[in-house]
Amino acid sequence: CEGHDCGANGDDTGYTLSLADRWIISALQRTETEMEKAFASYRFDFAAQTIYDFFWNEYCDWYLELSKPVLWDKNAAPAQTKGTRRTLIRVLEATLRLLHPLMPFITEEIWQRVAPLAGRSGNTIMLEQYPLMNASRIDTAAEADIAWLKAVILGVRNIRGEMNISPAQEIPLLLRNGEAEDRRRSNENAAFLKKLAKLASLDWLDAGAEAPPSATQLAGNIELLVPMAGLIDKNAELARLGKEIDRLDKERVKLETKLNNADFVARAPADVVQKEREKLTAQQQAISQLQQQRERIVEL
Repeated sequence: CEGHDCGANGDDTGYTLSLADRWIISALQRTETEMEKAFASYRFDFAAQTIYDFFWNEYCDWYLELSKPVLWDKNAAPAQTKGTRRTLIRVLEATLRLLHPLMPFITEEIWQRVAPLAGRSGNTIMLEQYPLMNASRIDTAAEADIAWLKAVILGVRNIRGEMNISPAQEIPLLLRNGEAEDRRRSNENAAFLKKLAKLASLDWLDAGAEAPPSATQLAGNIELLVPMAGLIDKNAELARLGKEIDRLDKERVKLETKLNNADFVARAPADVVQKEREKLTAQQQAISQLQQQRERIVEL
């Protein structure tokens, strides 16, 4: 934001807010409400967890990534980039004020750099007004659209992880089922999806159309399909999966042998036996998932 127009010098016009901008502003209002409740009840642990969840999981993890397609787009309108920079810096400044009672020194240091960009001219964060929720800034529609966007992106990332596809490799994505609202969201947010999920293409399958052999995930009612042909080395991936299944199966046999030992079950503490049973269940589920994955690859 340094060196750019963020609407800090009284020029607070000529900007538009993206979906991501409206969402993070709305999320900030809800965070401010929860912080007020936590401090009012002297639950400083709740306050710390609330601001951590917002700052790390929403602002840093998601919003910064969602802002990049706007700021890196050379064809983006100046009003769009101004709106995003304005939101980036103002939400950061408000978050520092929210965090100040819990982390006074580092927030003061950072605030001295951030405040001028956000249009605040006070001498110290200690004398600034503590942020309070503004109900007019809550945007439930933006929150719903971003929740949908997150679900699709996470679904694609899960497919990458399961199929051992590089995060840097662009992949095609097919969408199936869903409602008119889902199609609207995919059309309006195609740029975000392609950028954050590293998609080469994004298409909807027509009703009744047969899909190619694909890895799949669900995002609500939508089925996400990534066609596997050409994305992986089939033989190498089958060999890798076979070794992993064999390793897990050996561990499963050891756990079953231990749990079938009446002497162990009788003498070991109940919580230890329960943990071993949970380990066995987890091993069985992991093996089942890998076997299903192997079957999908065999079909390619």
